Amino acid sequence: MSEVQASDVEGFLQNNPDFFNEHLPLLEQINIPHPSGNAISLVSKQLELFRNRHHEMENELNLLIDIAKNNDDSANKMHELTLAVLEADSLEVMLANLDEVIKECFLTDFFALKIITEAPAETAVSNVFVAAESEGLGNFVKELTSNHSSCGRPTLAQAEFLFGDQALEVQSCAIIPMAFLEIEGIIAIGSRNAERFSRDMGRLFLTQMSEIIGTRLISLLKNKKA
Repeated sequence: MSEVQASDVEGFLQNNPDFFNEHLPLLEQINIPHPSGNAISLVSKQLELFRNRHHEMENELNLLIDIAKNNDDSANKMHELTLAVLEADSLEVMLANLDEVIKECFLTDFFALKIITEAPAETAVSNVFVAAESEGLGNFVKELTSNHSSCGRPTLAQAEFLFGDQALEVQSCAIIPMAFLEIEGIIAIGSRNAERFSRDMGRLFLTQMSEIIGTRLISLLKNKKA
């Protein structure tokens, strides 16, 4: 294929005088020198401002699209979490479902749940229950009293209480309190990635997670006592 010459382009434009009217976006991508030299005409200045504003709006639109995609992704994850707890007909099954869905859907490495009450007489998950007078709970006074989640690198004492032998592997985590009239406890999600749960990350979905898990736990524990 022969190379296009400047004369070819000139001839094409002469034969198609409405070309740029039909392809206006091209005007934003080309620079046309003004015969006045360094002086900038009002039309040229307006075109420059239009281009800048167009790029700003394009960036804003891309940001909104990214936010919408992230919100959709978070909503889908919460949907999977909700199904996981609703499908469980026992505390043991619920814990297994949560461990799977939180690690797979939320791309994390560790999950822990602590319920502040005496363990039922017959349960295969007694390590989930912790007595109210346990010294280990003293490491979570801020979360439990404020009912606000915290994110970042846990202290060694916090990690050991929540994740046991895997404590040293946890580089960041979200500590999510459950503070309801019927149940109190802690949900913890940990990661080997130190940046996975940063201190400035949003807390909305963590709060919703606590509400979903806590509500289902209340129901399952009542059935277990019945």
